[in-house]
Amino acid sequence: MKRSDAGSMLSVAAIWGASYLFIRVGAPEFGAAAMGGVRAVAAAGLLLPLLLWRGQLGALRKHWRGIGFVGVTNAALPFLLFNFAALTIPAGLSSILSATTPLFAALIGAIWLGERLTLTRMAGLSLGFGGVVLLVAGKLHFLPQHDMLRTVLASLACLAATLLYGISGNFSKRYLAEAPPLAVATGSQMVAAVLLIGPALALWPAEPPSAKAWGAVLALAALCTTFAYVLFFGLIARLGASKAMSALFLIPAFGVLWGCLFLGETFSLQMGLSCLVILAGCALTTGLVEPSRWTVPFLTRRA
Repeated sequence: MKRSDAGSMLSVAAIWGASYLFIRVGAPEFGAAAMGGVRAVAAAGLLLPLLLWRGQLGALRKHWRGIGFVGVTNAALPFLLFNFAALTIPAGLSSILSATTPLFAALIGAIWLGERLTLTRMAGLSLGFGGVVLLVAGKLHFLPQHDMLRTVLASLACLAATLLYGISGNFSKRYLAEAPPLAVATGSQMVAAVLLIGPALALWPAEPPSAKAWGAVLALAALCTTFAYVLFFGLIARLGASKAMSALFLIPAFGVLWGCLFLGETFSLQMGLSCLVILAGCALTTGLVEPSRWTVPFLTRRA
């Protein structure tokens, strides 16, 4: 791998890790719906000129049905869910929970697309979800019942968002393989903007958001959605999807780091161990680490 590609992967991970920091800063002032709407509108406004410049508007028209589904499952709903979670749990915890995306993607791929489910991948799934239980249980310890319920709901919101990412990824793999990634990214943000603009206006905060909150949501749209997508798509073109996806494994580390540095969040030994367990599970599930190639026959079928 070239140094420039390694630097791009590190940049993508650092930027996407920072997204939870920006969400944590902006969500309390905007609210989940308003922040999601502003993010989607701003990202669509930034991506559309790039799409037109690349001459890919025709691809958007051709694949608009599939792109519309991705806009719901990969943008609109996850935006709302992560924003809701940020009202309760720290940015570092959200970023660690988001690391379950490869687990859900692999599980859905096995059930829906008939991808092989080896013993190694099964062990990875079990290990990864065990890490989630360890992480959430550690956060619930000693919490009052009211805070415990809010933490559980926020954690479930993060997991629901990563489940949607897994659905969207497998859907794109099956139905949007021929669509240019930039067209999918732009179209999905446009769909999310259309879906979220109404709720955003209806639930706009009575107290005007501060300049800090506006800066966070605009940075989220410009840096974490637009710029990072361009970098990521370039990696996919040069390295392939599987290698480019390995950048996801670094996101929790950056998410925790930014939360500790800029928000004063605490990082416990329990969080560190849970993060390692989840990432180990993801590595086994995605084949990054493959100690065996045994296959469970009754869980293997052709697509």
